[in-house]
Amino acid sequence: MRQQTDPALMSAEELLDLYARRALSPVEALKAVMERVARYNPWVNAFATMNPQALRAAGESEARWAAGRPLGLLDGVPSTVKDLLHLAGFPTRRGSRTTDAAPVAEDAPAVVGLKAEGAVILGKTTTTEFGWKTPGDCPLHGITRNPWNPRRTPGGSSSGAGAAGAACFGPLHIGTDAGGSIRIPAAYCGLVGVKPSYGRIPQWPHGAFSGIAVAGPMTRGVRDAALMFSAMARHDLRDPVSLPDERRDWRDGIEQGVAGLRVALVRRLGFDPPLDDEGAAALQVAAKLLEEQGAIIEEAEPELPDTRAIFSRVWGVALARIWTSTPEEKRGLLDAGIEEVAKQMGGMSAADFLGAEMLRVECAHAMARFHQRYDLVLTAATPTAALDADAPTVRPVESLWRDWAPWTFAFNLTRQPAISVPIGLDEQGMPRAVQVAAALYRDDLAFRAARAIERAASLPLAEPAETGQMRTTLN
Repeated sequence: MRQQTDPALMSAEELLDLYARRALSPVEALKAVMERVARYNPWVNAFATMNPQALRAAGESEARWAAGRPLGLLDGVPSTVKDLLHLAGFPTRRGSRTTDAAPVAEDAPAVVGLKAEGAVILGKTTTTEFGWKTPGDCPLHGITRNPWNPRRTPGGSSSGAGAAGAACFGPLHIGTDAGGSIRIPAAYCGLVGVKPSYGRIPQWPHGAFSGIAVAGPMTRGVRDAALMFSAMARHDLRDPVSLPDERRDWRDGIEQGVAGLRVALVRRLGFDPPLDDEGAAALQVAAKLLEEQGAIIEEAEPELPDTRAIFSRVWGVALARIWTSTPEEKRGLLDAGIEEVAKQMGGMSAADFLGAEMLRVECAHAMARFHQRYDLVLTAATPTAALDADAPTVRPVESLWRDWAPWTFAFNLTRQPAISVPIGLDEQGMPRAVQVAAALYRDDLAFRAARAIERAASLPLAEPAETGQMRTTLN
């Protein structure tokens, strides 16, 4: 990969190295990013709101670097926050016209971590309404588009984070993931998307998908993801399921590779998830790259129950909760698909829901047993490349396991770490990705495997800017 000269195209590590050598300032980096935002965001539509104090924050960072006293691991690095999370001084609209437009008073735990390490927050990125679906549109902000091709969706629900990462609107982006909402847009947009072990990155307040949802990094490279993870993975007393502090730099050991590790190539997750030919080819390429680096690859299948039935119940109850908690006079403002899923899936009894939770625990147990034999799991990330951005959402329950998240939601049920990592481009020039997962709390192994794939694939970090696709108009 050639050396970048435009700060907007640089990784966080590259920016930090230049700051330390006084070869670049945080203000210069932010201005380069903002020029790019001004040029491309009018059609990408990645932001719910911008931070008018970002330039001042970059100036404060510049002064710290000049004095030789950077605040932390991310001082001066442009970053964004998904609009499902609180950012003090800004409203948390969650992509919905039904939510309060008043600013919130405190930061979400993940945002606390970024700010404590000196990150400069550009703004809040768009989300599908309450994070409910994969197509990247919402009633409040409209359609967010994929920088690789404006006719394709960036995915969701972290649609704005995916689009911002691919468009090089800064190197670091917080997403959230309850069924694939980090990993799917990362796969569609050519990014690295990290779903951590449940509780590793604290959240507050918890949302409708509390029992399976996590926050995590979305970046253009694995090392940046691990760097960002290091800032976000810190205990927060507000979150009762937050893990005790394991304060560390998650880049440590990330280059150790996969030699001797046993990797299960998995094609079935309690059912047969669909996968097109190019996705199957990408999966084989990833397996070969890991094998060439000394991993032991075996095709294997964890003995899972039908994860579609389990996740559909959890998802349906969450959306029913959103529907019933919305004042009746405002329900007409919601995305119509929320009502459809709520009415189709939300009518189960308490016993049915508790039964689904027991099946979720069985899934977690089955995967724990599976990881007694295998260090890592390798699967596809999505069934196809990015979908049509303008297509209406129809039959969402069927779309969930057929088109959107069949490869991702099982790992939310098991709560283990999983990372989407780019593997190449398809014949239409759209990114394809694979997914690596490790046993619960072995986030370090997932990072090592993702880095091994990335290193062997040798894909450029800023490919969207170089293809000319971002100059395509919607005419």
